[in-house]
Amino acid sequence: MPLSPPVAPLDGRDGRELLLRNFRPQSQLRVPAHPRTHAAFPVVDVHTHFYYKLRGNSQAIDDFVKLMDRNQIALCVSLDGKLGNQLDAHMKELWTDYRDRFVIFANIDWQGDGAADDPASWDCHRRGFAERTSEKLRDAVSRGVSGLKIFKRFGLGYKNPDGSLIKIDDPRWDPIWQTCGELEIPVIIHTADPAAFFDPIDETNERWEELSRHPDWSFYGDKFPSRDSLLADRNRVIARHPKTQFIGAHMANNSEDLATVGQWLDQYPNLWVEPASRINELGRQPYTARDFIIRYADRILFGTDGPWPEARLRYYWRFFETRDENFPYSEKVPPPQGIWTIDGIDLPDDVLKKIYHENAAKLIPGVAERLAAFRRDPPATNNRKVSQ
Repeated sequence: MPLSPPVAPLDGRDGRELLLRNFRPQSQLRVPAHPRTHAAFPVVDVHTHFYYKLRGNSQAIDDFVKLMDRNQIALCVSLDGKLGNQLDAHMKELWTDYRDRFVIFANIDWQGDGAADDPASWDCHRRGFAERTSEKLRDAVSRGVSGLKIFKRFGLGYKNPDGSLIKIDDPRWDPIWQTCGELEIPVIIHTADPAAFFDPIDETNERWEELSRHPDWSFYGDKFPSRDSLLADRNRVIARHPKTQFIGAHMANNSEDLATVGQWLDQYPNLWVEPASRINELGRQPYTARDFIIRYADRILFGTDGPWPEARLRYYWRFFETRDENFPYSEKVPPPQGIWTIDGIDLPDDVLKKIYHENAAKLIPGVAERLAAFRRDPPATNNRKVSQ
């Protein structure tokens, strides 16, 4: 049989068509650039995942602490302390050598000793689960835990015995939120996901390239609740528990619509937000983002979703501190969250200080003491003096 002629690559060259996944545009703009090698003021990163991303790698933790020193990151909040053995292990791996540089949040173990594929066997569906979890939280806080993290599978993945998805505002969990208020620890909650993840993966979806690589990130269709309903469920919990402080992770997962986030902040005085993995969205609306952040400067924390490579962290400093235009938000090629670049928002120093560390020191137990220690004995990396 004769061999078939080779198929020409769809690389856009010599008149050929171009696959979107092969698109690598190089901008011809020539604009001023002011890269940042470290933050202007001490930073508290309230959104990191050291257990899930580094998996107990002590050398990687050592290396990242050196990166923190270089970038003036005073401390990180690791959100990976699932109640039980994982919390014990996470405390040991972070606090044996670096207790002054890390704060730990607990997670709820919804499954317990149940089978992963049998929700009816999960601990959360047994009588007294919320009360047992509340007692575990009290014990964790007595041992130094500073908050509670709720992951996005709460509302999008965890199921009831009948196969329906557990609702965020299910009153069964009210004792947990109430206990967090009594313990004066915040709840950082990831609800829903970017708006594009709830739309069809078609030619109109601005995150098509990303979703084509990760189709499991799509929540489009009748299998899942709508994004609006998930956010409304979360907001009902916030309204029901005014004495508990809630942090809406990823700009309350509505960074595409900051006007609505502002309405939530006006309506719920116990809601805070942070920008982890969302400077890609904020940086393509720099005027709107700057106005929003300055207006709500007392309610915004700093977060990255790290630990990330140093190159990505430095884009955060450049975004918040300069008025540079048309620069990347990630070191990856292609960029992971939209094929576009961002502009800086050049925040005033007083706003930067609030976002970088002052708000976290007011809200999260254990931060103020660690921040004070960092200022008393700043790292000597590059002989750089810590700015106040």
